[in-house]
Amino acid sequence: MKLRPYLVPGALALLLLALQGQLWFGRGSIPDVKQLRNKLATLEAENAELRLRNEQIANEVRDLQEGLEVIETYARKELGMVKNNEIFVQYAKPNEKAVINGTPAPAGQ
Repeated sequence: MKLRPYLVPGALALLLLALQGQLWFGRGSIPDVKQLRNKLATLEAENAELRLRNEQIANEVRDLQEGLEVIETYARKELGMVKNNEIFVQYAKPNEKAVINGTPAPAGQ
């Protein structure tokens, strides 16, 4: 039989084709690894942003625990609180439908 000399090289060639197919199309293939690397880079960037946000929140908590000035600033800014003997003045921008002496003002004034 003359098939025997081609049996081992043929089997090796099929094995090589199977391995190449796995390399190009299977799990852990080159495109799959590239996609996973892109996903990893995206997740690392998101983690860096979240880590920075966590640090900012931790600093804010530390400031609130340690300093009364920060609490006062927060209360003034967010809650509109004022101290004793302090006058709070708020200016409002006039809108187009402002009323002058009980009658609506003409447009453009």
